[in-house]
Amino acid sequence: MAARGFGELEAVVIERIWDRAEKTTVREIFTDLSAERDIAYTTVMSTMDNLHRKGWLQRERVGKAYHYWPSLTREEYSAQLMREALGSGGRSDLVLAHFVEQMSPEESDGLRAALRKLSRAKPK
Repeated sequence: MAARGFGELEAVVIERIWDRAEKTTVREIFTDLSAERDIAYTTVMSTMDNLHRKGWLQRERVGKAYHYWPSLTREEYSAQLMREALGSGGRSDLVLAHFVEQMSPEESDGLRAALRKLSRAKPK
């Protein structure tokens, strides 16, 4: 599944599902969204079905309803977007250098820690 942008409502729905950190139903997402906007239950249902067909959500039938959960975490999705940007923006070494130059000190520390962790995990 290639990481690509979501439609406007798809983005709102997937964010709500990521925030839940547990399986959820159309009814639960509809209830959340309808408190903030005028939206039909069937619109939420169609959006979640579309996200399932596109591979972004998994689901299982429980009684008469489907329970949905994300195929990727928010962080895994972000990493895919970063990977695609790195591979499509010219010379990857220069893209990465420019990206790192823009990092805050805290983000740089996080990157160093991740690289140390990865280097220890890889067999020599």
